Amino acid sequence: MSLLSVSRTILHRTPCLRSIASTTRAYASNPPSPSKPAAAPKKKAMPASSCSPDTVINGVNYLKGQPPVVALPDEEYPEWLWSVLEPRVWPEDGPGGRAERAARRAENKRKIRDANFMKTQ
Repeated sequence: MSLLSVSRTILHRTPCLRSIASTTRAYASNPPSPSKPAAAPKKKAMPASSCSPDTVINGVNYLKGQPPVVALPDEEYPEWLWSVLEPRVWPEDGPGGRAERAARRAENKRKIRDANFMKTQ
């Protein structure tokens, strides 16, 4: 039996503890602000496209009667396009935050994948 299920059982069975537990709130404290202001993030250099402007890209246009797809200059593409293949970086926002949740979910998926693989062996 896990610690969480034991504590739930105790809280549900004891009326005194149940009333205390239901009225007590706990809020996470904000992380301390840094004493020095953080330096402005450096803007990364935009990578160069693999094809020059006005290059006809074969295989992209699959609809009949449409003009061929032509590559644009790099400046005409949105900024997010150049970083779409980079892995997402979650900000460290303390215990129970998004970064911890993402790591926990990835670990759980890996364990499930490994367990399913072992079932087939």
